[in-house]
Amino acid sequence: MSLPPSNQEKHGPSITEKTDTNHQQINQQFDLDSADITAHAPSLHGRKLTAAVAFVAGIGFTLLGYDQGVMSSLITGNQFEAAFPEVIVEASHPNHATLQSFTIAIYEVGCLFGALSNLWVGDRLGRRRTIALGGSIMMTGAILQTTAFSFIQLTFARIFTGFGNGLVTSTVPTYHAELSPSAQRGRMIMMEGTLIVLGVSIAFFVSWSSAQWRVPIALQLVFEIIMVTCIGFLPESPRWLVKHGRNAEAMAVLSAMEDKPPTDPEVQRTYYGICEAVGVETSSQGSLLIAVTCQMMQQLTGINLTILFQRLGLSDYFLASFIAYYAIDYVGRRQLMLIGTIGQCIVMLLLAILGCINNGPAQIVSVVMLFGFNTFFAIGWLGMAWLYCAELAGLRTRAQTNALSTASNWTFNFVVVMVVGPSFDNISWRTYIVFAALNAAILPLVYFFFPETGGRSLEDLDVVFALAHITGDDPVKVSLRKDVPLAGSREADEILGYCRRNVEESRSYTRNHQMGIALSLLVY
Repeated sequence: MSLPPSNQEKHGPSITEKTDTNHQQINQQFDLDSADITAHAPSLHGRKLTAAVAFVAGIGFTLLGYDQGVMSSLITGNQFEAAFPEVIVEASHPNHATLQSFTIAIYEVGCLFGALSNLWVGDRLGRRRTIALGGSIMMTGAILQTTAFSFIQLTFARIFTGFGNGLVTSTVPTYHAELSPSAQRGRMIMMEGTLIVLGVSIAFFVSWSSAQWRVPIALQLVFEIIMVTCIGFLPESPRWLVKHGRNAEAMAVLSAMEDKPPTDPEVQRTYYGICEAVGVETSSQGSLLIAVTCQMMQQLTGINLTILFQRLGLSDYFLASFIAYYAIDYVGRRQLMLIGTIGQCIVMLLLAILGCINNGPAQIVSVVMLFGFNTFFAIGWLGMAWLYCAELAGLRTRAQTNALSTASNWTFNFVVVMVVGPSFDNISWRTYIVFAALNAAILPLVYFFFPETGGRSLEDLDVVFALAHITGDDPVKVSLRKDVPLAGSREADEILGYCRRNVEESRSYTRNHQMGIALSLLVY
């Protein structure tokens, strides 16, 4: 089947005309009733709804940063060491250095299992209830940490808290992306990366105060209570609602998001595009692999290595994240990742050279280079990995893809934290060369395999992958085209319908082929 490229300027009016004349037919097709839609209308609309969703998502990622920073700040404090002598590093107990790293890194293990659990609970519970569940688990874990009087209880409590955080971090970006207008989605989710740094900064500030170590750990309860309470007042994701047959409620949420009536052409087109996306599977395998790789690469850039050596650089880190916030919708996702990775690679090489020289001036310049690395990471990877993975996956597999990609992030977070210390002990400045090589390896992967997701709705990306599947073109090249039909248009319906028929025919052939082989073996 040959599908000519579509021109958005040409098909835009036809979409409006089609939706204006057929929205009643669409409503009947999906058993929608205007009274039912009105009954499910959220209390917030338009900018107020967008701001409320951004606030809750921001609290979730501020909590992520706070939890990551608080223990590494407290673990060498006198009061903490008095309560848990297992973490005191002494010549007579050299293994305690490993226990220190373990106490910090075991949290990532809990996060890993929490993210993986989203493979089963994410689509069953929905986005809101999964976030509420994760927040509730974190509240329990925070109480257990605060009241810990033994190293075993502290370890268990950190795993338990991490489990809840794994649920939250694998769901919040998806929920935020699915409830954000496509024109604002990039900036909204990039702000989450900024708030991670804010959370880490708060953790370091509180830990430097004279408060007992239990107070900084208990402080996370404030964020958790706010998140769990506020999520109850927000609507469920319209994408999840359509996937589970709650179409009238989905239409009501879409109408509130756009601050337009359900009969508005754009609302109708978005809704129709979501309905079409429910049956599309062409992007699942490719997007899953890219998402898992993306989160892995975020950690392999070496960011945890630089954070271990500088806390004062967090102000620079925080401010640099605003560059990405303002540039994301103008420059694009791919370009920012490439710019950030190139800068990180150069900085790592310079750090290796300075480490080899190892004199007073070289050490001063190394500190400046660490600030530079944080800047490039904030531009290219800080919030980008969370945004990109939330955008990339199709609706049918979005929860599972984000669960596995987030698990990938926590896995390699744990690996880097555990490896960096011994690496510097054994190969010293050559550790920077390793991370320079890893950054260099990231460049071709992003350039050749990462499609551009900016400027499109989540359902438009299904059309991109479907069109690439049909024509045999590279998805990256298709994603950069300006003539790809919008989801919900007549052209997009044709592409997705043709692609779905191909998938069904392929499955039918596979089943018949397998049955033929089985019968042949049986006869034999």
